Amino acid sequence: MPNPQQHVSASAAEARARYSPRLTNEDLAPTRQQSWTWYNIFSFWMSDVHSMGGYVVAASFFTLGLASWQVLICLLAGICIVQLCANLVAKPSQMAGVPYAVICRQAFGVFGANIPAVIRGLIAFAWYGIQTYLAANALMLVLLKFFPALASMTHASWLGLSLLGWCCFGVMWLLQAMVFWHGMSAIKRFIDVAGPAVYVVMVALAGWIVYKTGFDGISFTLASKSLSAGEQSWQMITATALVVSYFSGPLLNFGDFSRYGKSMGEIRRGNR
Repeated sequence: MPNPQQHVSASAAEARARYSPRLTNEDLAPTRQQSWTWYNIFSFWMSDVHSMGGYVVAASFFTLGLASWQVLICLLAGICIVQLCANLVAKPSQMAGVPYAVICRQAFGVFGANIPAVIRGLIAFAWYGIQTYLAANALMLVLLKFFPALASMTHASWLGLSLLGWCCFGVMWLLQAMVFWHGMSAIKRFIDVAGPAVYVVMVALAGWIVYKTGFDGISFTLASKSLSAGEQSWQMITATALVVSYFSGPLLNFGDFSRYGKSMGEIRRGNR
């Protein structure tokens, strides 16, 4: 009796065989494994939001002179914009099962799409370095906390990192690369664990800070300058735009993940 799964695989292989080798490869061909649920999408966003880069961006809003409640409003407004755009970006990739690099051919042409694809790659290359740099500094602080003798490796610096910093940078670079090298299935398994784990660590860290400082030591008035009503409005618009800009990287690449979604309903639920 013929195996239906083998028949589907054979049909997919025959379809790919009809594609021009100049236009497709294993990463660009339509996927037949659309098994991601809302939880996978939700974990993806949790891993991206709660990161060193996200915390640095959110903390920088206070330097604009905004109060805590204004920063919260800007974050919520920016996130709502990102959610709307994420649903729009996700739909064509989920329906066709192809990544952004293929979807953008509709606007740029088959070969013209290589231009935004290369630009996207350069941005990803830079952002990979930024995230690794921030993670390396965090790892370095942890090592210095538990192994103070390592402080001797922090005296000299080169390109903003000491010897210990570069060692931490190399470790974080390699750990991330190991996940990427194993493909999208490995990334899925990683974010499914990393997403909730980030929340656990975040809550534990917040509890530890409150324990050390006490409630009296916590202040929600962090603005260092006084602004007029007009200046506050403009800075809030600026902060909202910065939120959208911060998420522009994963937002642009969201089709690479939404292509694996079971349905648009699952993706919209995960984007909430």
